[in-house]
Amino acid sequence: MQFYCINLDLFDRRLLAALQSDAARSNAELGEIVGLSASQISRRRERLESAGVIRRYRAEIDPSALGGAVTVFVHVTFSSHSAGNARKLRDLINTTPEILEAHAMTGETDYQFRVAVAGLSELAAFVNERLLAHPAIARVRSEIVLETLKDERVWPL
Repeated sequence: MQFYCINLDLFDRRLLAALQSDAARSNAELGEIVGLSASQISRRRERLESAGVIRRYRAEIDPSALGGAVTVFVHVTFSSHSAGNARKLRDLINTTPEILEAHAMTGETDYQFRVAVAGLSELAAFVNERLLAHPAIARVRSEIVLETLKDERVWPL
């Protein structure tokens, strides 16, 4: 996929807003919302996908409908900073389904993860057996989410 800076006009922004609220809409439905024909929507959508503005489409799952999960923010500090440790940690991140988000950080923490586990015993196993056992990781601090007040993945356009 090629990435480059793209100029967005009003129709592109309307299309992106409509897709963010419901990506399952047909091109005809999107056309009615945006004010363009289905074929114009199709061409614009393809251009936005090719430019990397639209990265993917996915279903948003409600964890409570599946029996719930505990959300935890985990702060990770390296044992030592090196390209090798960064690569090892990226491999761990990419092969660990519990890690929903991973961010390289400035400040005291090297990385912050948003993690989903079934409960506290699973959190303990995740921290002790996966994170603290990892050779690149020196310190782990976790914060359990008590209540989520807002969980939006919609970019303001």
